Amino acid sequence: MGFSESLFLFFLLFPLSKIFVAEGLGVNWGMLATHPLPADIVVKLLQDNGFDKVKLFEPDSEALKALGNTGIQVVVGIPNEFLAPLASSVQTAVNWVMQNVSTYISKDGVDIRYVAVGNEPFLKTYKDSYLGTTFPALKNIQAALIKAGLGAQVKVTVPLNADVYQTDNDLPSGGDFRADIHSLLVSIVEFLNDSACPLTINIYPFLSLYADAHFPIDYAFFSGTSSPIVDGVISYTNVFEANYDTLIWALEKNGFPSLSVIVGEIGWPTDGDPNANLDYARRFNQGIFNRIIQGKGTPKRTTPPDIYVFGLIDEDAKSILPGNFERHWGLFNFDGTLKYPLVMGNGRNLVPAKGVNYMARKWCVLSPGANTMDPNFAESVDYACTFSDCTSLGYGSSCGGLDVRSNASYAYNMYYQAANQKIGECQFANLSVLTTTDPSQGTCRYQIMIDVSKHERVRKPTTSAAVREQKTVIVAVLLGLIWIISIML
Repeated sequence: MGFSESLFLFFLLFPLSKIFVAEGLGVNWGMLATHPLPADIVVKLLQDNGFDKVKLFEPDSEALKALGNTGIQVVVGIPNEFLAPLASSVQTAVNWVMQNVSTYISKDGVDIRYVAVGNEPFLKTYKDSYLGTTFPALKNIQAALIKAGLGAQVKVTVPLNADVYQTDNDLPSGGDFRADIHSLLVSIVEFLNDSACPLTINIYPFLSLYADAHFPIDYAFFSGTSSPIVDGVISYTNVFEANYDTLIWALEKNGFPSLSVIVGEIGWPTDGDPNANLDYARRFNQGIFNRIIQGKGTPKRTTPPDIYVFGLIDEDAKSILPGNFERHWGLFNFDGTLKYPLVMGNGRNLVPAKGVNYMARKWCVLSPGANTMDPNFAESVDYACTFSDCTSLGYGSSCGGLDVRSNASYAYNMYYQAANQKIGECQFANLSVLTTTDPSQGTCRYQIMIDVSKHERVRKPTTSAAVREQKTVIVAVLLGLIWIISIML
């Protein structure tokens, strides 16, 4: 992949309108976890760390109620699968707004500011699935908000992936919307502009590194580079500003120089890939928070945008079709514990979640007497990883250096914890055993899950067939590594 392609193709988008000065810290709260933190603990975590803006990917009832009367501003997302019914009927949109916006504002005191209609609906990988429904759904939701008397208080937006724009000269100044959807995007942007609503963009410099091993790594961060991109009188020293300004140029060329833009997602994962590590994540996210705190804009638009960091907490049930790193974007581990230090402004350091209850301190591991050449061994590891999260076992990941026996122990334990430590769930063809001695080693943490039974909130996330298919791919790679190691022993 060429440098310019990796520079502009692998970033993401989200909407807002009328240029403003950004204030406060925003973060994405994803909930695709087998053992989610209770909503009240998450909200306290947000407050303790100074986050006063949060974006939800769906109108989760427990989360919205917990956010009531906190003063935290909320973006409520609409998943893509709801675009078709919302596009087909204004009344459907009216009902959706009443159930998921009006009720929480009036009864629970939730400060909902935006409704994000869809999530990157024009991704090329979706093969035009949502081209005909996104804009009508957007207009119907806007009409429903106006009908509910919320038109001035709650704005609409559409999260878009950065593959909707491109550059014809490898420079930000060459930015324009993608040719095949140009007229549609201009119509959407015009509607947002006329409705005083914003555009939202998700930007992921990490994906440039992930896609192109030759991408200049310093260009992904904010400490400067020896090879800046020179565009006229502007020298771009980081890919965030270059990507953001490519969009600003596209907006300007199409007659919308003042449309406000929110950065709806930006962050760095900590596991699942060699470049997804604690040092890089701390370096990148500290740079992002510094920009927010300093109110720093970009060369093309000096007014700083609102920024929502992605994400708050790791999600072990999230799809990993894009890569194993998808489950490790959190500033915090799945249980709200700290991954690395961050300074959040005014000398305030990032602090962990409080009041988390865990299951018993016991782990399921490979029995000391088990033989890795046992005919049931490979199948047992396969089974364990198919129904749990083994993404940390990949090459260059936090548990990637384990030997074959420790690999199996990790897989067994992840399955056992995901199954709530139920009796009978640590029985892998007589190859496993329970232990009360923590088997964690080096950077590899053998987890004890949150005890959801001790919290009021119990939520079962859905896992798509696509996710399970990707798990199978990981398992196949893992088993191949185990076989190779076994042969070498």
